[in-house]
Amino acid sequence: MLEQQLINALSLGSVYALFALGFTLVFGVLGVINLSHGAIFMLGSYAALLLVEQLALPLWLAMLTAMLAAGCLGLLIDFLVLRPLRKRNAPHLAPMIATIGVAIMLTNLAQGLFGAANQRFPVGTIPEDSFTVKDMHVTEVQIGIVLISFGLMVMLLAVMRRTQLGRALRAIAESPKAAYLLGVNVEGLFFLTSFTAAALGGAAGVLVGLSFNAISPFMGQPMLHKGIAVIILGGMGDIRGALIGGLFLGFAEVMTIAYISSDLRDAVAFGLLFLILLVRPSGMFGKVLERKA
Repeated sequence: MLEQQLINALSLGSVYALFALGFTLVFGVLGVINLSHGAIFMLGSYAALLLVEQLALPLWLAMLTAMLAAGCLGLLIDFLVLRPLRKRNAPHLAPMIATIGVAIMLTNLAQGLFGAANQRFPVGTIPEDSFTVKDMHVTEVQIGIVLISFGLMVMLLAVMRRTQLGRALRAIAESPKAAYLLGVNVEGLFFLTSFTAAALGGAAGVLVGLSFNAISPFMGQPMLHKGIAVIILGGMGDIRGALIGGLFLGFAEVMTIAYISSDLRDAVAFGLLFLILLVRPSGMFGKVLERKA
């Protein structure tokens, strides 16, 4: 039924949008495509799983702690990898290559610690209640995923558009040197951006783990591909575009599975992406970003 598929698509698309939001935030402010974002997403899932299994934390607290842990990991990656490259004025490809190495290292580390097999949350951790509206079956997990994803996205948009911090971040996105001359703590806001983006990625990882109840060391790479597709579709560095692009990709995948074939979900979704980019190469909300100084 179409209505049921729309509910499923909204749930999946909101997670894609949340993941891509952190991705596009780093690109918009730091001018870097952080290819370790998928590994951070994966480790966010494992952090929540360990907190529930080992410390018996309630799910909401495990998720907040996992976000904090993912944010600290993003901050560490920025300090150890991206900051030295910024200081050396390294070419744009250098951070991409460096973060690929970080992603491989983190994935191998997770595989060594947790094994390659899928792991699941303990029985009873994930709410199983649901309700039916006409012919639509909606679970508590789906409602939680949509509310949490949209809540985090609205908070970020409000910060970016209505606060002094958001204005400072937008100034850095336009020109880090000009922002520095105006008294903005550029390096500090770079660190804050990396922390926030990684925390959002960790949250997306927990939500995906809850949605499919399956966590593995290799779950980050497919999500990374989709995150790249979403930020290109929405417009590089545009938060609105991350939201719309994530929802679009989720709807395309779910409708393909429901009405065509699950084997073709990526082919159809990325085929539609290709067609859209033929019409709008810069994405739906994008424009060519130029550093002015």
